[in-house]
Amino acid sequence: MNASGFEVITTQAANLHAPTRRIAAWLLLIVALPAWSCTPSQQAPRPLSIVVSGDTAGWIRPCGCTTKQAGGLLRRGTFVADLQQQHDVLVADAGGAAGGTSRYDVLKFTALCRGEVAMGVAAHNLGQSELALGAEPLRQIAAETRIPFLSTNVRTVDGQVVATERMEIRIGTHRIGILGVIAPQFATQEFKIADPREAILQHTAGMRKHCDTILVLAYLPEEQLEALAATIPDVDLLIGGPTRQSIAPRKSGRTTWAAATAKGKFLVRLDSRPDSALTERWSGDLVEMGESLPDHSQQQANLRQFYDELAALDLPADATGFATRLPANIPAGFRIAGSDQCRQCHPKDCLAWEASSHARAWQTLVEKESTVDPYCQQCHSTGYGLPGGFVSLLKSRDRVDVGCESCHGPAASHVKQPQTHTPYDARDRCLHCHDSENSPRFKLTEFWEQIEHGQSADSP
Repeated sequence: MNASGFEVITTQAANLHAPTRRIAAWLLLIVALPAWSCTPSQQAPRPLSIVVSGDTAGWIRPCGCTTKQAGGLLRRGTFVADLQQQHDVLVADAGGAAGGTSRYDVLKFTALCRGEVAMGVAAHNLGQSELALGAEPLRQIAAETRIPFLSTNVRTVDGQVVATERMEIRIGTHRIGILGVIAPQFATQEFKIADPREAILQHTAGMRKHCDTILVLAYLPEEQLEALAATIPDVDLLIGGPTRQSIAPRKSGRTTWAAATAKGKFLVRLDSRPDSALTERWSGDLVEMGESLPDHSQQQANLRQFYDELAALDLPADATGFATRLPANIPAGFRIAGSDQCRQCHPKDCLAWEASSHARAWQTLVEKESTVDPYCQQCHSTGYGLPGGFVSLLKSRDRVDVGCESCHGPAASHVKQPQTHTPYDARDRCLHCHDSENSPRFKLTEFWEQIEHGQSADSP
């Protein structure tokens, strides 16, 4: 019996080569439980709730740049813990939790997996972003975190499985079979993907003999997800992503299907309502991980561990995937000079800058204790990843805050020869950081008036 109160009855991960066997070994060990763990409780059975996340996309916590941001493991942990007070709860993830493939993204995904394990995740389906990491990193993350990766229709190109193919879990009086599939379009040079429907049908008949409920985690676009729901009559629950938006539970024949997407801001919650000894009706909805949910202490500790790792590594910008893409042929002198260089010729403009929030942008990270996070550094520093710009926290203390060149572009050539214009149109740069996620109320025409200075104030 694990910390969340469920028991892994069986897993199927045949033909694993040695590294992959290590992924499933911890699952198989859980089967060797003391006899008392299978003794039926004398208390009335508790209702079962299934909670599924999807497309977390590295969103371990809302960045906090604006109010009413949703999502994050810290709130998810609280929601699950509260639900467990009255329900048997099965937690799963439909895939898409990694945010990229850089070293930073791997570290963050590892932290996400640790957080999921801490809240008792039963299965984490491999989605597009997980497969993009590659087989060996997935094996290493599974070995380090003990995350129960699941994939029913993915193999390496040489035919090796990379995760558990199916799971049968007992929680309270409920027995749940879990499968995980991904759309064939997400195949890579390293992985081949079988038809999701055929992969599901290979397992459902055998699972039905032992399971009251069959749950399929499906990383499929909306049209494919809906079509699959109509053609797998022996599946009770089909929960997926990535879809254009989260989809509240709906019925297609016997199957109830839904989708969780958009950085894990909404979870799918499904509750069982027994109507006989053999069948269950399912009802549920989408649940927003909003500000009303406090941060869970265990998830806070996991986030601090992640930040401690980042602080120790002091990752350079080129290890994060956030660095600005340089032009194909970098012009001579394409280099950040620093705002102090601008002050010599543009003192009045610099006074206007000093009165703006841009000049104090780094302090926001200090207050939120996120100065070590490159996701935040990229928009709260000057020239992130550019020649002469912000490199890392320890190497670039003189490039913190949003300086002149964040908007006007690298100015070393302009400093050397004033007739050479800075390369950026300042207005075009605003939306690079003030996007719909971090500044949903941002309106260029209104905010531009607050920072106008120099000749731009007279421009149309």
